[in-house]
Amino acid sequence: MTRDTFEYAVLRVVPRIERGESLNAGVLVYCRQRDYLGSRLHLDPGRLRALDPTADATAIGRALQAAADVCAADPGAGAAGREALGSRFRWLTAPRSTVIQPGPVHTGLTDDPDAEADRLLRLLVLPVSG
Repeated sequence: MTRDTFEYAVLRVVPRIERGESLNAGVLVYCRQRDYLGSRLHLDPGRLRALDPTADATAIGRALQAAADVCAADPGAGAAGREALGSRFRWLTAPRSTVIQPGPVHTGLTDDPDAEADRLLRLLVLPVSG
């Protein structure tokens, strides 16, 4: 089976910009050759409260879902959701000074970008099991 290049970035929650502390809460995966753009999300409210007890987990969850909606070309995602896959990925991974921030873009090889999104969620976002 052919392996194709993919790109990915972690979505980070930075509840207090001035402190710069972050919590990984999602991944974005883009594979041009497979015409794939996907996301996986997981916001851990306990870890969020540890960074900022006053953080609004519901509002942050909505902001994360908005990024997922752009990935999925949801009709409610607005103009960004109607762009081509690559344009949507670049828009989502552009640097921001907001509560939801993309990490750096990394690359790899995959034969299944959807499974890769699941793997990256387990590796980079979900709590480490002991």
